[in-house]
Amino acid sequence: MDESNHWYGHSRIFAKYCGISRGRHHVPRIRGFVQHGWNYLHGFPPNDHWCTPGYPRFVWSEPLARRGWSMGRRGHYVIGSPWAYLLTMEPDLGRTPVREGTIWYPFHGWEKAAVHGDHARLVGEIRSVETGPVTVCLYWLEYRNPEIRRWYEKAGFRVICHGERGSRWDAKGRDFLRHQLTELRRHRRVASNRLTSAIFYGASVGCDVAVYGDPMTLAEERPEYGGTARRLRQWPELHGFSIDARTARDIADHELGFAHITGPEELRALFGWDPVRRVTRHRGLLVVERERCA
Repeated sequence: MDESNHWYGHSRIFAKYCGISRGRHHVPRIRGFVQHGWNYLHGFPPNDHWCTPGYPRFVWSEPLARRGWSMGRRGHYVIGSPWAYLLTMEPDLGRTPVREGTIWYPFHGWEKAAVHGDHARLVGEIRSVETGPVTVCLYWLEYRNPEIRRWYEKAGFRVICHGERGSRWDAKGRDFLRHQLTELRRHRRVASNRLTSAIFYGASVGCDVAVYGDPMTLAEERPEYGGTARRLRQWPELHGFSIDARTARDIADHELGFAHITGPEELRALFGWDPVRRVTRHRGLLVVERERCA
């Protein structure tokens, strides 16, 4: 199905969880569309052509499914995030006896939309707030841009990239989330200039959280998301230099869908990986049924 199902190693995480292994460079196709990053609309971009009508949409949390239904989109299944499944399988990956410093994630663009903002100003804001060593993690597009990378390197920050997002056929993004988990667990704090997946990932593994600085703008950012004003209005408690750790953890667990982790059998049926089973919904619950053989 869609290439985005394989970004950041998501399909590989699901396949491993379901006990499916087809070699180093091959994973089964998911019959449907998996939400590939934290999203506060309905789990997917606003434009209707992103998901082929009639195919399931697998989202991380209930609010996204409800919002999608309210906007006329059907076929949402709440299964939790790939990150939740990774932590289920790798509860100790990257754990260190001592955590120090801050890992900072500047808001990034993508291949079809660049981010506009003042990196020099952001460097100044980071230096004025953070007291320990700082690791700046850039998205692969910004990491490849020497002008952007140089701003953070000149400030004395350690500059890294978790890797490219990859595809079904290459190994570029296969271990993206595993690399991210390892880095988060070596740092005491995680911070960004916007609420992002990384903030929730970090909170879920015990990082202190901070969201501050120039939020920057994305070229042709869609108004349906509501912009910075909506994020501040909906999650005021997650913005600032120092955020209550318990609050951040509780919200992260909700947004990442830890309560909706689905069993391997049900997940194989939902993804079309088990041809002798089908999934129906009864009174709001997923029901797996064995199909009769002719």
